[in-house]
Amino acid sequence: MSTDTDRLPAATRIGRTALRVDDLGEMVAFYRDVVGFRTLAESSSRAVLGVADTPLLVLEADAEAAARPAESAGLYHNAFRVPSRAALGDALGRVREQWELTGASDHRVSEALYLSDPEGNGVEIYRDFPREEWPHSDDGRVRMGTEPLDLEAVASAAAGELALPAGTDVGHVHLEVCSLEAFTDFAVDTVGFEPQTTLPSARFVSAGGYHHHLGANTWHRRTEPASGAGLAWFEVVVPDDGALDALRDRLAANGDEPTAVDGGVAVTGPDDIELRFRAE
Repeated sequence: MSTDTDRLPAATRIGRTALRVDDLGEMVAFYRDVVGFRTLAESSSRAVLGVADTPLLVLEADAEAAARPAESAGLYHNAFRVPSRAALGDALGRVREQWELTGASDHRVSEALYLSDPEGNGVEIYRDFPREEWPHSDDGRVRMGTEPLDLEAVASAAAGELALPAGTDVGHVHLEVCSLEAFTDFAVDTVGFEPQTTLPSARFVSAGGYHHHLGANTWHRRTEPASGAGLAWFEVVVPDDGALDALRDRLAANGDEPTAVDGGVAVTGPDDIELRFRAE
């Protein structure tokens, strides 16, 4: 039976996510003009984008990185969560004017827009329904689904803003993995997330009863570790140093050796995907 020290605190969230990219200028323009981020810092090799003064996306230029092989694990999508339907409507307007949607869904817990960036990385922009409206199974887990999204209703809520508003964050990261069992062993048994929706070919886990902070799927039957361009790392933020210390202990007990990085620690998880952890 798990204890409080085995689980991530309810206030855990996803922090920054980072992409290894080929054409930094093109990618900055996409995430600024289509997605709606502000450029917070930029050099010839790195750009940091976000909302207000909050960094959410790091783009790391690597012209030597090969394109991600078709068989390798990695990113399915980064999911940027906006605070209102109006902000989602504004995002839909930018995508319709400058890009192309690849999908749109009502997930019973959220309304989501899907697209791909210029280098093929998946992007989700979504807004949550009020938490008290989320459906739950008999064991208390959140029950997500997939229904068509009324795009015109979303479009009609737009406020005409050209940028993502303050309050936007990285709601979750969804991965393509080689093994759901290895993902679950690491994300749940070691890191301390709790299972939510479980499907034959996908898993969704979270802290604090959120519908999911991490997703993983085997829909495209990836068979090799992550490599090439695409996801470089992503960050899990815990509320305090005590929670970070407990997480370090769980990682050490699992045989992982965290290394110090950028105010926190990093480990290489299943499929050679780098996760970073820091305290709020």
